[in-house]
Amino acid sequence: QVQLVESGGGSVQAGGSLRLSCAASGGTYSRVYMGWFRQVPGKAREGVAAIKRDGTTSYTDSVKGRFTISQDNAKNTLYLQMNSLKPEDTAMYYCAADGRRASCGTWWMNFEYIYWGQGTQVTVSS
Repeated sequence: QVQLVESGGGSVQAGGSLRLSCAASGGTYSRVYMGWFRQVPGKAREGVAAIKRDGTTSYTDSVKGRFTISQDNAKNTLYLQMNSLKPEDTAMYYCAADGRRASCGTWWMNFEYIYWGQGTQVTVSS
């Protein structure tokens, strides 16, 4: 069973930066798509960024130019570099793996991914 463990969350002031990491272990999984999602209480989980096996990246409009998704396959680790953080970025952030059926039009959909981490909280104060 694949396990995903996120780290790197915390509390920062607006304009600050954080780097989230997601370490995968315990089994094999497809790297066709891997992604980062976020969720605030009372709202649906939102796709933030995704990366294809070939390194192609996708972002939701609200984070374009501020967030960067990357991966280190040798370390089985997914990253999300978040710069110029805003209060509206406050959420629980989750990594997702094995989006083998995802596409450029569906990478942001929860059901496209098989494995999920437990989440790491990001809080941005104004």
